[in-house]
Amino acid sequence: MKTFKLLSIFALTATLFTSCYTEVVVDDYAGGSPVVPVITLEQMLRSHELWYVDINQTVGYGETPFLQIAFTVSFRNGALYANNNLVGIGSQGNGFGVPIGYYNTNNMILDIDHTVDGYDSFDVYQIDNNTIELYNPFNDTSYFLNGYQRSNFDYDYVFYDNIRYFMQEYEAWEKTYTSEYGALNEFDNENYLQFLAGGNDNTFRSSQDQVGTNPNNLYWDFTGFYGVAEVSGNMYSKIMTLEYDYFDNEQFELSVINDQTVELFHASSGTVYEFKGRGYIAYLKEGKTLDKSKSSAEKKRKQHTAKKENTRESTREK
Repeated sequence: MKTFKLLSIFALTATLFTSCYTEVVVDDYAGGSPVVPVITLEQMLRSHELWYVDINQTVGYGETPFLQIAFTVSFRNGALYANNNLVGIGSQGNGFGVPIGYYNTNNMILDIDHTVDGYDSFDVYQIDNNTIELYNPFNDTSYFLNGYQRSNFDYDYVFYDNIRYFMQEYEAWEKTYTSEYGALNEFDNENYLQFLAGGNDNTFRSSQDQVGTNPNNLYWDFTGFYGVAEVSGNMYSKIMTLEYDYFDNEQFELSVINDQTVELFHASSGTVYEFKGRGYIAYLKEGKTLDKSKSSAEKKRKQHTAKKENTRESTREK
């Protein structure tokens, strides 16, 4: 399943100039020598409260599960935190998310003990004052993290830019309201929707079971594909299209009322529906296979593999 964490670098870096960070001296990253910070790795990791995982910049063909699912990670006095879900992002754990394990630093080596995934180790390279590379030698894959403070991190942008994953964070969405106005239509009969993670990451199911049914007992009448598109000039509104296997597509204007309730305006009939999430799923976004560019990955690996191997060996020997 291809992951799209499409956090705009342009949109977020606009606020970076107001963030507080520790000034460091860096060498030319492209020059072939490791970047040597004048602060310790622990100080570097804690110089920013949040590290956004820029998943689209990942280099390599392996996966590190806890980074694959995280929107942000934070390093707090040996404890590792992450925002894995969009429900509650910005408020859960005072913006840090939830604790997911522990970490330890040794020179420029970062060791992680994840609550679920167990032990992992990374070589850490500083790209600039706000960007670090975590290279996992066990799967030959690099993740790139961008640093922010909670005060200038745009949680709303992350939420609305990844709204498709928000729809997957409940076992089912139950219809709780139908407006009295609007023409009669087939969708009036739908009482539950479900948006599935895994596979193509765009599958939905619908059910006409009676409202109040336990999500585990629902019979799913229809299966199809869904998509979420932008509304020009309005970050907070999206267009959702449900593509039924044997029926016409249904299109809605999707608005979020709160972390558990969405409004669907049915364009063709003029009817407004509200759906409430049932059965919150924490840590939903399982590791996904990325469609990485082979040529780009090979180029970067040729540039840095020798450097990383030499640096790791010399560090371990000290």
